[in-house]
Amino acid sequence: MTVAQAVVQFLGNQYTVDTINGSTHRERLIPGMFGIFGHGNVAGVGQALKQAQTARPELMPYYQGRNEQAQVHQSVGFSRMHRRRATFAVTASVGPGSSNMLTGAALATINRLPVLLLPSDVFATRAADPVLQQLERPDAYDMSVNDAFRPLSRYFDRVSRPEQLFSALLNGLRVLTDPAETGAVTISLPQDVQAEALDVPEVFLAQREWRIRRPEPDTEDLHRAAEAIRNAKRPLIVAGGGVLYAFAEDALAAFTEATGIPVGNTQAGVGVLPWDHPYSLGAIGSTGTTAANRLAAQADLVIGIGTRYEDFTTASRTAFAHPDVKFVNINVAPIDAYKHGSAIAVVADAGKALVQLTQLLKGHRIDLDGEISAGKETWDGIVDAAHQTRHTPFPAQAEIIGAVNTESGPRDVVVCAAGSLPGDLHKMWRVRDSSGYHVEYGYSCMGYEIAGGIGVKRGAPDRDVFIMVGDGSYLMMHTELVTAVAERIKVIVVLIQNHGYASIGSLSESLGSQRFGTQYRHLDSEQHTFDDGSRLPVDLALNAESLGVTVIRVEPGEDTIDDLRIALRKAKDAPEDGGPVLIHINSDPLLDSPDSESWWDVPVSEISELDSTQDAYQTYTDHKGRQKHYLG
Repeated sequence: MTVAQAVVQFLGNQYTVDTINGSTHRERLIPGMFGIFGHGNVAGVGQALKQAQTARPELMPYYQGRNEQAQVHQSVGFSRMHRRRATFAVTASVGPGSSNMLTGAALATINRLPVLLLPSDVFATRAADPVLQQLERPDAYDMSVNDAFRPLSRYFDRVSRPEQLFSALLNGLRVLTDPAETGAVTISLPQDVQAEALDVPEVFLAQREWRIRRPEPDTEDLHRAAEAIRNAKRPLIVAGGGVLYAFAEDALAAFTEATGIPVGNTQAGVGVLPWDHPYSLGAIGSTGTTAANRLAAQADLVIGIGTRYEDFTTASRTAFAHPDVKFVNINVAPIDAYKHGSAIAVVADAGKALVQLTQLLKGHRIDLDGEISAGKETWDGIVDAAHQTRHTPFPAQAEIIGAVNTESGPRDVVVCAAGSLPGDLHKMWRVRDSSGYHVEYGYSCMGYEIAGGIGVKRGAPDRDVFIMVGDGSYLMMHTELVTAVAERIKVIVVLIQNHGYASIGSLSESLGSQRFGTQYRHLDSEQHTFDDGSRLPVDLALNAESLGVTVIRVEPGEDTIDDLRIALRKAKDAPEDGGPVLIHINSDPLLDSPDSESWWDVPVSEISELDSTQDAYQTYTDHKGRQKHYLG
């Protein structure tokens, strides 16, 4: 068989096996492959997929996409819904087809989510050199555009000879299924090598199981962690996505209920506890709740579980303000366990560590219940007011979020990635299910929303998926709606039209740059500015309709939010095989959401002729004075 045929048959026989609390789960690691074909893969992987479809359709189902980056995003969305037990492979043609996947590779690796990328490459033999779309470097002739994947991938290999395929795929899937190492795995396939014949051992093509490693904690580390917790007066848990990937929600609930230690969650950690759990403070950090951030400011011990401590989580290292604060970190990845000069690093599966730590701390309990409940009650009142306030004719974003949250079902999923929506969702979305919140905020990639949301729906076909997206992100990458139309995939897109980049506009204003370049307006050629012209006559609802999407327009007026709720119910009632539904609504980008009483470090110009920038710089220096230099 050819190298490409071996790739397809091998991938069709790979399985993950995962044991959680004595229960074993087995599923296909690569249940399908996305691809857009061009020179480089049409006669290699493309031929192999067609051959498989003819002989064994179930071996490696092929899925179309409209953009290579979007195909990677679909794979990542699917992977997260499967808690990293499964993902898709993505094949792309030589040159721009492959380099289009670079953004997706970075997103997957930053978020620690597995995806298998198979970019095509130039001729290994150099028989027709240089080929169309080949990069030529006089100082490194063995380099191609695919070498750009090296820093963005957790594993990179190039199959320059057919015999190298075996070690490349086995090593790649080893990384793909490793909880501590996973991310983008890139195996570059030269176009001539893909079509070459190869004798393939039967054992290579046989079914293979990849057991997900969930390491036990070191006993001494765990005892030291328990001792540090016993000695703390005001401990606080920061729970990240690692809790979910370890299926440790129940273990976390048991731990916090036994010890009374409150929990704040990162963006990736939303869902570790239901929003109304008595010890859930909700979001923490720059986009956090006042309940979480006020307790964080006084915490003498921070217990990080499955978090990588992104700057939004630490409010750019101002959230944990206690002068003697220490960190105990539980993480399967050593790089995260040792962050902030951790006093104690427990390198282990979060679920296993929590179960054992709960036993070690049996009988130990702190008493912050009054503060926790008071903080929660205050924040809940703030969110209720934000959701229920009615601005006309254009509602605030908080009102729109409240309507979607109210009309969504307990198991429905909200999807978002960029703009001001992720921050507002983080602190105001009331999550009821551990898989009900999917905001890509490691890379916060504009354009992820629709493609990633379709991937989420593929991974959870029994749930309604609400994709919340602003007009800026919609225009970045909306064409994957055509994929949903073609496959009759029902996702509900809530498109919020605010005529520009609301998030960066607000940030620009706070930094003294007066929303420069963030509004969608006609160019004033005399002043060469986009800030003062008339609004663009762009009809995004009509655009979606032209792609075959069912569109519901919510018009501005006195009853906009009531009309939105009716539209949401109608969308939920739409047939499951009817394809995507898009709800278009206008909002007022100048209406702020509740304040987190927190900060995010974005430098301000030290010298400026603008009064607004000078004022912003003074505010910036005031905040910098509170920034702590945690080690690591």
